[in-house]
Amino acid sequence: MADSPAREGSLDAPFRHPIAWQDEAYYDLAAVEKEMERQFDVCHTCRRCFNLCDSFPRLFDLIDESKTGELDSVAKSDYAKVDEACTLCDMCFLTKCPYVPPHPFDIDIPHLILRYRAAKRRAGEVQFIREQLGETDRNGKLAKPVARLANWATARKNTPLRKLLEAIAQIDAEAELPKYHGKTATDRLKVPVPPNPAGPAVGQRKAVLYATCFVDYNQPDTAVAAARVLALQGVQAELLYPECCGMPQLEAGDLADVAGKAERIAKAFAPYIDQGYEVIALTASCGLMMKFEWPLMLPDNHAVLRLAAATRDISEYVVDIAKVHGLAPGLSPVAGGVTVHHACHARAQNMGQKSAEMLRLIPDTAVEVVERCSGHGGTFGVMKATHSVARKVGRPAARAVAQKASAELCSDCPLACKHLGQLLIVETGTDQAQPRQSHPIEIFARAYGAL
Repeated sequence: MADSPAREGSLDAPFRHPIAWQDEAYYDLAAVEKEMERQFDVCHTCRRCFNLCDSFPRLFDLIDESKTGELDSVAKSDYAKVDEACTLCDMCFLTKCPYVPPHPFDIDIPHLILRYRAAKRRAGEVQFIREQLGETDRNGKLAKPVARLANWATARKNTPLRKLLEAIAQIDAEAELPKYHGKTATDRLKVPVPPNPAGPAVGQRKAVLYATCFVDYNQPDTAVAAARVLALQGVQAELLYPECCGMPQLEAGDLADVAGKAERIAKAFAPYIDQGYEVIALTASCGLMMKFEWPLMLPDNHAVLRLAAATRDISEYVVDIAKVHGLAPGLSPVAGGVTVHHACHARAQNMGQKSAEMLRLIPDTAVEVVERCSGHGGTFGVMKATHSVARKVGRPAARAVAQKASAELCSDCPLACKHLGQLLIVETGTDQAQPRQSHPIEIFARAYGAL
């Protein structure tokens, strides 16, 4: 019997192909560009994704302004302009495209861009400054003993040094950069927080928190908040941070490095999983890597697959505790309400609006949601070449946040939250009375009086 034709807009579950990074053919730039031409031509005939980011408007402008008005007269070298604007947010694959697998058109633009970057890297095209920014563990360890000096030197208000940094490193002088801490999350949680003996989940749940590089070095309050909230519920929780998940290297197309990190981190977490611990990711991008990207890169690695199955986002985990066991008493309302930016990498995990769901467990607290891209995208949001594009893409989200007028702003992506906070100053015309910016679990911990 012949296969039945695929139905556009069908209810068949989309899926992704394994990432064939160990196959030499994967890095054949001519073959990659031929596949880009095939997929871009499908995008050209559809154009549903025109308003997601800057990649697709760039592609469509290149086509519309070409000699024939079709993709065949767009130079292959101009594909780099489409690549430059892609932050691998996955929203085109997840929310817009009707032609993702199992449709025979087999469209997956984010993973196609990933392959293009890997092929260009193999051909010798490496962006030195972005590579150095992506060395998050090295940078964090170097900055830790001189955190105050590092924060002073990179502060946006320190105009002379930021202008010098822009001239030397092409890091936009107007971009807000992460702050460092003398005491990392690992330092602050060397001794686990004792579980509440009266907690609803006492003796029933064990969790190991994956700190992530950003939380460990740049926002340790997130880890402390998570540990204290879980302890209140009676959860036995520990913190573990072997190394960065490799998201910066994924964005740069250094897939062998990402695979190495995945193998080492999975090995570090394996003893915990053996003992029944659930693994909790504290930022959306790292959760996405652990749950989805690593298994596609190492589909035959048992430890990686086990880790993916055991991993939960922190908000997802708290919501599950509430449903299964109930929550410890003591939550107080958040005055002025909360606006949750539902980050792209949280949306890409296909778990729903878990941070908003968690915060709605706080009594008498208004929780609003903004589900638009912040535009940040890691180094994309700070480099001189792309910072203005990040601001343009993020402006609609910032306008929506401003309209909510909540006292608190949070996001599953801490960099997105900071970027939106900066854009809010432009949208409201003042840097006064801006919402407090933090991670959702920090707001939840403060509602408990635990942070």
